[in-house]
Amino acid sequence: MRHLLDTRTLTRDDALRILDVAEEMADTQRREVKKLPTLRGKTVVNLFFEDSTRTRISFEAAAKRLSADVINFSAKGSSVSKGESLQDTAQTLQAMGADAVVIRHGASGAPRTLATSGWITAGVVNAGDGTHEHPTQALLDAFTIRKRFFGADSRGRDLAGLRVVIVGDVLHSRVARSNVWLLTTLGATVTLVAPPTLVPQDVSAWPVEIRYDLDEAIDQGVDALMMLRIQLERMNAAYFPTEREYSRRWGLDAARVGRLSADSIVMHPGPMNRGLEISADAADSPRSTVLEQVTNGVSVRMAALYLLLAGERARHEEDGR
Repeated sequence: MRHLLDTRTLTRDDALRILDVAEEMADTQRREVKKLPTLRGKTVVNLFFEDSTRTRISFEAAAKRLSADVINFSAKGSSVSKGESLQDTAQTLQAMGADAVVIRHGASGAPRTLATSGWITAGVVNAGDGTHEHPTQALLDAFTIRKRFFGADSRGRDLAGLRVVIVGDVLHSRVARSNVWLLTTLGATVTLVAPPTLVPQDVSAWPVEIRYDLDEAIDQGVDALMMLRIQLERMNAAYFPTEREYSRRWGLDAARVGRLSADSIVMHPGPMNRGLEISADAADSPRSTVLEQVTNGVSVRMAALYLLLAGERARHEEDGR
């Protein structure tokens, strides 16, 4: 694997390979000594042009548990805030000897630009770009679903036959986009539920069913119900009348949780707006996988970095012979 830029271009075999390697990584994280020597001598740069404590810490933990050196680069207070371009930043990282760059950027397509520009030889991992994609979030979500439904028998399994309903601010959500492509590639049936104002214009080209009524979607049957964060910081217009109205019509409360089938799970990519898209009861119920998603995120990101960098090492050794 040279880069991990999106899930739309991942094949079923590629996705299963990442998920299965993440299973191996998860096994190592249950040991007393969690650190592996696998990426010793490699340098991973977290290049974050947007704030995201969870994702950055998760990638940092993943890299450190594989014994890589980690450099955290935040755009705020850096040369970027003084007008430095992505090209200049990339060439600085190249000069520092970065082996992998984990990039989060407000502009859709920035990670692909970095990966294909020739400015840098490092492997590039997209940690979220604009309203485009967030591939490792979708992979950890798929990992979590697979683990909940298949347990110890999950290795090598896809998600065929499972019904996933994604609810909320689809318009601004890179998590929703990455999940749509990955989950359908793995065989799941995906339904999107949102107010009409929060449905993207190009959604007719997506392999999904669209509904506007959450209760209707729940009545149709759901295995995994994924609640999206309402991204108030990205909203420059009134997409729904009031927060109370949104919560009443599209929020997950105790009553709706009670109508789910016995083995349904509740997911959220975090951070949660408790009381808006999800109630405290739903977030803290035994069905909730929110904390599992955080734990699984480290294993999935370890797998991504391993496949990017350990594979590269193997290729160089092969070329040397």
